[in-house]
Amino acid sequence: MEETRHDNTRQAALNYHEFPKPGKLEIRATKPLANGRDLTLAYSPGVAEACVEIEKDPSSASRYTAKGNLVGVVTNGTAVLGLGNIGALASKPVMEGKAVLFKKFANIDCFDIELNESDPYKLAEIVCALEPTFGAINLEDIKAPECFIVEQICRERMNIPVFHDDQHGTAIVVGAAATNALHVAGKKFEDIKIVSTGGGAAGIACLNMLLKLGVKRENVWLCDIKGLVYEGRTEEMTPQKAEFAQASDLRNLGDVIEGADLFLGLSGPGVLKPEMVARMAKRPIIFALANPTPEITPDEARAVAPDVIMATGRSDFPNQVNNVLCFPFIFRGALDAGATTINDAMEIACIEGIAALARATTSAEAAAAYKGEQLTFGQDYLIPKPFDPRLMGVVASAVAKAAAETGVATKDVGDIGLYKAKLDGSVFRSALIMRPVFQAAATVVRRIVFAEGEDERVLRAANAMIEETTDKPILIGRPEVVENRCERAGLGIRPGRDFDLVNPENDPRYRDYWETYHTIMARKGVSPDIARAIMRTNTTAIAAVMVQRDEADSMICGTFGQYLWHLNYVTQILATEGRHPVGALSLMILEDGPLFITDTHVHSEPTPAQIAESVIGAARHVKRFGIPPKIALCAGSQFGNLDNDTGRRMREALAILDSAPRDFLYEGEMHTDAALDEVLRERLFPGGRYDGAANVLVYANTDAAGGVRNILKMRGGGLEVGPILMGMGNKVQIVTPSITARGLLNMSAIAGTPVATYS
Repeated sequence: MEETRHDNTRQAALNYHEFPKPGKLEIRATKPLANGRDLTLAYSPGVAEACVEIEKDPSSASRYTAKGNLVGVVTNGTAVLGLGNIGALASKPVMEGKAVLFKKFANIDCFDIELNESDPYKLAEIVCALEPTFGAINLEDIKAPECFIVEQICRERMNIPVFHDDQHGTAIVVGAAATNALHVAGKKFEDIKIVSTGGGAAGIACLNMLLKLGVKRENVWLCDIKGLVYEGRTEEMTPQKAEFAQASDLRNLGDVIEGADLFLGLSGPGVLKPEMVARMAKRPIIFALANPTPEITPDEARAVAPDVIMATGRSDFPNQVNNVLCFPFIFRGALDAGATTINDAMEIACIEGIAALARATTSAEAAAAYKGEQLTFGQDYLIPKPFDPRLMGVVASAVAKAAAETGVATKDVGDIGLYKAKLDGSVFRSALIMRPVFQAAATVVRRIVFAEGEDERVLRAANAMIEETTDKPILIGRPEVVENRCERAGLGIRPGRDFDLVNPENDPRYRDYWETYHTIMARKGVSPDIARAIMRTNTTAIAAVMVQRDEADSMICGTFGQYLWHLNYVTQILATEGRHPVGALSLMILEDGPLFITDTHVHSEPTPAQIAESVIGAARHVKRFGIPPKIALCAGSQFGNLDNDTGRRMREALAILDSAPRDFLYEGEMHTDAALDEVLRERLFPGGRYDGAANVLVYANTDAAGGVRNILKMRGGGLEVGPILMGMGNKVQIVTPSITARGLLNMSAIAGTPVATYS
């Protein structure tokens, strides 16, 4: 069975690398090359202008070429993880994989370079000659001790960052894990005894990093395949190992493990025996990082030391020490700062950022990527997961700040807070466009009630609100369920202390609520018994009653169920003569910018008056995002060429809009392609009311609006913010079941802004 599973995995891996096209990388142009003018600019003669500027000012290469965001991943294939000296060519899939990780996690472009050169001095010569091409060099999978020689020469001669990830990347992540492991164990770097196995590049780098963090050299005991590294030993020695030689008569791992606080393994399988663990200090810390089989498994270690704090290099055990937590982000910060090197301060800043992130509340995105795992800081969660999107902003900004403070930066990233926000915006695609909304929301304190307060996405959004905004969440849910789900999700918030909770099964305001609802609905067929039942079971109605009674400023519902079902109850309770549902506006964040679509949910076949009202509402809301609205009325007809239903309604809506002065641009009726293509629109209808592409598409029925929204979301890579319910005075927002915790946080910011600030 195991053999069959291995064969299946092997074939799947080979298929992954071969299909639909060989390899994991391709090169794509970032500029258009569609006509003669493009060719003139891209190549001769236009390219000469960029060349001349770079000749005059070499630093301008980062302005006119890809150099400033380009890393070379360089290897000779002499020490490929788990495979050994397989040679340069066979290492290419690994280097392509490294390049993919750079792109995925930090949007850094890479060329993988595999060199048939085993002489470290010649290898260093080749790498140094590559400096004009790259913004930084990542040395990879070069065996020790040659790797030390190559890196030292390159660092001395090159004026760009050179980083041997096997050394420093591992050391940084080990440093972060050790920082938090000691925090959990209640110990300090300066007091601990460390026993390490493995005198290769990674092992030596990790020990050097631990010294920088406060460990005393005399408390480090290094063992390798020949036993303890001791003063006077000559066999299998290097200058790097000699730095840790002990003046001792002890000779092997079993002799020196007594009382060790931290075991650091970068050696081979089964090296650390259970009986050795039993002789370590209380609350021992074991980093068994050999791959694929660690020096000891977590189960073996816990059998003799139940309180052990354990990390490995494997993803199927807690606390995976994975370099991807570090290298994309340290390079991101270094490139953005134009750093000439990566120094100790930058590496320690990276450690501090990673460690602090693990101690913070787990992100919703990481929790979604690792469903079923307990991501609460403690002995089984010492370091963040690679898919935690906060790593980019936290780590890269800390690195750039350290580069500036230590004088190795050649570019100013500006205000570090704004730089971090920009980095977050590249990961959280909604962050930049939502900034004006969050800023407006921060000027007031609003009470926002979530109807589905037991949903984990709501709990995470509430936690984020407490951490990041001034608004106060109120949740509707059963206390024991909310408590348990907060605990399970690793959230520190608790009802009563951090947020108010309404228990639908037993709340002292129950009588007031059902009587309020009955008063509103008594002449609409709702008896007292029905009112009581609804106020026990219908959390949307409960939330609406709270807003109506001014116990909350706004409500959010819809994480499950059908949109119109929720709309029915909130309209019953909160609609007034001056407040009624106008339409649902969806913001789609696309690669080339934002696009708003309406009405996606409210009016199935809106009248001309309803369309005009939706246009006015959309213009008002689009301005909230700091975007001047350009609204297209979309229909099957185009500027009157068809006498069909949608065309007639859009033309009548246009007439209504034209009947009074408007402070926004609009045009129609037209097809969607004409709305988005200025050239096509000008050919069909010269002299229209605005230039460029529309950024708001208004449709004559929800089928069309919803269809465009869903196509952009599922096939166009669009990220939705919304839908935003217009016309209800921001008293209520109804989301859809596909919304994420981040989406709920965005909606809370929208709900957290008083109407007066954007109407």
